Amino acid sequence: MPPVLELSHITKRFGPVTANEDVSLHLNRGEIIALLGENGAGKTTLMSILFGHYTADEGTVRVDGADLPPGKPRAAIRAGVGMVHQHFALAPNLTVLENVMVGTERLWRARSDRAAARAKLTALSDRFGLKVDPDARVSDLSVGECQRVEILKALYNDARILILDEPTAVLTAQESEGLFGTLREMVAQGLSLIFISHKLHEVMSAADRVVVLRRGRVVAERATSATSKAELAELMVGRAVTRPTRAPSTPGEVILEGRGLTLGGKGGASLHGVDFQLRAGETLGIIGVSGNGQTTLAGLVSGLYPPDAGQLLIRGQAPARHDVPQAIASGIGRIPEDRHAEGTIGDMATWENAVLERIWSPEFSARGIVRRGPARDLTDRIIQGYDVRGATPDARIRLLSGGNMQKLILGRVLEAGPDILVAAQPSRGLDEGAIAGVHAKLLEARGRGAGVLLISEDLEEVIGLSDRIQAIVNGRLSPPIPVERADARTLGLMMAGDWSVTEPANAL
Repeated sequence: MPPVLELSHITKRFGPVTANEDVSLHLNRGEIIALLGENGAGKTTLMSILFGHYTADEGTVRVDGADLPPGKPRAAIRAGVGMVHQHFALAPNLTVLENVMVGTERLWRARSDRAAARAKLTALSDRFGLKVDPDARVSDLSVGECQRVEILKALYNDARILILDEPTAVLTAQESEGLFGTLREMVAQGLSLIFISHKLHEVMSAADRVVVLRRGRVVAERATSATSKAELAELMVGRAVTRPTRAPSTPGEVILEGRGLTLGGKGGASLHGVDFQLRAGETLGIIGVSGNGQTTLAGLVSGLYPPDAGQLLIRGQAPARHDVPQAIASGIGRIPEDRHAEGTIGDMATWENAVLERIWSPEFSARGIVRRGPARDLTDRIIQGYDVRGATPDARIRLLSGGNMQKLILGRVLEAGPDILVAAQPSRGLDEGAIAGVHAKLLEARGRGAGVLLISEDLEEVIGLSDRIQAIVNGRLSPPIPVERADARTLGLMMAGDWSVTEPANAL
């Protein structure tokens, strides 16, 4: 059968930057293609051209043999193309049903046929196993449930071709498994899928074929049955990729300590009597299923909120104030979990984002006037030293890919030389080469004597970087165990609340 989708010789430029260059690919009916590439390789741009968000400078898009009008999302939807974005496009104050119905009825229609819409939504939910309450307000849903709503929106518009941009970037391992089970059921029922991912194990288990982009061009195409994770990683970056290994070290004095930290209603989950110690030259890994209080803990340590009870001690002393400026002045740097909402301001220039947390320092301001020269010099050092691709000091940071935003944030924090580094989900959404680079920088910080509080849901990352590990469950921290005793089974039990496996490693 002929392909259901063909992209032919697509080229897209943004000023001097070529995001896609002469890209061609096709998708067959009932097939899953993984679009793989480094951060900034042009994957999202290519899919945005397919869906009509961008207009290609050259090339054509065909669906079922017919040319798709460029730059018209509604035409793409009518042709049966649906797109699920990495960052959900849902109205949190509306219900699931209302979100799904938005834009599907004519404005001059006398009344909305909610009964028919509910019946269609329920049928789709049952058919594909995407269970969600139509009357639930989106603001009350979990991340996994929001993902289901986005997919249902596309299916409600009769999508036959579904594009998913980093569909598991913010999902737990269990939610990811459930999602891919749903996707396989969709394919069995005749849909065709393209998904963007950096997670090679997902690509190998879910896709039929893999198309690899590098610097905007297609450099390889492989059947997953005829390739390996190692080959795909090398094709992505153009060289063999190995993650750095943690060398043994002798930690120094305790530089950060939590004693009975309790905080309710902040950051999405409460904390209850949290105790921990972090030493200089040490990485303390905090592992847990999303939503168990790790976001709240990161915010508390970073100065976003004061504790309701308990103490946070920095070098044995309670800070004079508990706010962000005091935390920064005390030598605490943070890599926030959400780079878009907390890490950057999208419409500000890259150089402005690079000095956001130190704008008041004499290095970057004098008598209330920003010193742009030193700020640009810092930005250039970060761009070069941390491989922030596609960035210039004056460009709006929102034009960068998510992974390159993350690299800029990492550089901004580490160039300040913090004594304490709070790294929350530092490699989320990064490609394999970028992950190796981020891990190397975190190990360098540990090696120069910084204490690293690593908060991650990635078992491999936590085991590979940490000296000691604690699990967070329902806002409580387990006793620590040395990394030498950590494996997937032990950490899984700790994350499930079985802390008997931590004995006799309760002592620091």
